[in-house]
Amino acid sequence: MPEGHTLRRLAGHLDDAFAGLPVRASSPQGRFAVEARQLDGALMVGADSIGKQLFVEFSGERFVHVHLGLIGGWEVTTGVEEVPAPVGAVRLRLATATAYADLRGATRCDLVGPETVERVRAQLGPDPLRADGDVERAWAKVRVSNRTIGDLLMDQTVLAGVGNVYRAEVLFRHRIHPLRLGRHLTKKQFVAMWDDLVVLMTEGVATGRIDTVRPEHTPEAMGRSPRKDDHGGEVYVYRRAQMPCHVCGAPVRSSTLAGRNLFWCAKCQPAPRRRD
Repeated sequence: MPEGHTLRRLAGHLDDAFAGLPVRASSPQGRFAVEARQLDGALMVGADSIGKQLFVEFSGERFVHVHLGLIGGWEVTTGVEEVPAPVGAVRLRLATATAYADLRGATRCDLVGPETVERVRAQLGPDPLRADGDVERAWAKVRVSNRTIGDLLMDQTVLAGVGNVYRAEVLFRHRIHPLRLGRHLTKKQFVAMWDDLVVLMTEGVATGRIDTVRPEHTPEAMGRSPRKDDHGGEVYVYRRAQMPCHVCGAPVRSSTLAGRNLFWCAKCQPAPRRRD
C-alpha cells in the first residue's frame, strides 16, 4: 500500500498540472460518472494529503476523497500535445488541453463536502509530512498504550502516513524492537523516531522512493550490489528476511503482527525485557 510520501508527492503533481485551472472530468469506467459530470469544467483549487488520504478540492467547496488502497494509482501526465484516449479501467480522468491524470484501482473515490473532509482529518493522527503535524498528539497515545510500538506506528489514528516500510526502517534505525510496548518507550526515543520520519518521508516525497540507509551503508560505501525489489530504495530490514544485516551481519528476522509482515534484526534491535 502506498505510504504517506506517495500521496504527498501525488498531491504536488496534481497541483502542478491543474491547480487554478478549469478541468474536464470524466469516468471512462463509469463508476464515478455521476460525480464526474458534476465536476466537469469546474476550477480545481488544489490537492492536499494527510497520511494516506488524498483530497482534491474543486470550486464550490467540493472535494474528491481518494484512498489508493493496495493496488490503486493516479498517473499524472503533463506537456502533451493531445490527450490520448483512456486505457483500461480508469475510475476518474482529469484533463486540460495539455495534461491528464488517470485514477485506477482506488479503494475509495468519493465526492464529498468540507464537513466530511474535516471528519476524516479529525480521525487521523498527526502526519510527519505536514506543518501542523504535532508529535505531542501521537506521544500522548503511545505513552499510555499496552500495544506494541510496531502496531502503534501502523495505526493511522495514532500517526498518519507510516506504512510497513517506514515502520520497519525507523524502528531499526533507532534500535527498537517492534514488539516493545508503547508505554515502555521514553519520550526522547519516540520524538527521535518522529524527527527521523520527518526527514526520511520528506526525502521520499522528493525522490519518489524510500531510502533509509545511512551513507556508510549504501551499496557504494559497502561494495555490495544495489537492492533489487519492486518497491525500490535501499533499506536495512524491510523484505530482507534471512539476509545479513548491513550493520552487524546477523540474519534479518521476520514474523507477522496484526496481519502484516514484520522485519527486524535481533542483534541490533534487542528483544524487549521481561516486563514487555
